[in-house]
Amino acid sequence: VQLQASGGGLVQAGGSLRLSCAAAGRFLSSYSMGWFRQAPGKEREFVAAVCCNGGSTKYIESVLGRFTISRVYANNTMFLQMTTLKPEDTAVYYCAATNRWGFPTMNLWNSWGQGTLVTVSS
Repeated sequence: VQLQASGGGLVQAGGSLRLSCAAAGRFLSSYSMGWFRQAPGKEREFVAAVCCNGGSTKYIESVLGRFTISRVYANNTMFLQMTTLKPEDTAVYYCAATNRWGFPTMNLWNSWGQGTLVTVSS
């Protein structure tokens, strides 16, 4: 599975961005897809994910109400709509996929995109 993330950029605090992730290769709709991020000097963390065929979602608490994850199963794409961005959202955002059901721990996400940089200025 190959993942290609795009949509990052520089935005002022309070602004919005939409990230996209396209999956190619042997990819099943039963796979979960998600977004992770890594801020400078910090460890990579989970942000949001959408599971499998049913489309259930999960978010890290700090983005609840501001970020929305979505997925188009017909063409294996995923989006992260980010609103009311804060400087602490600045990070490289990675899209990922897993053939494990649900929302497994980070080490079980076995396909990763190259990352897209989001910078939020204050």
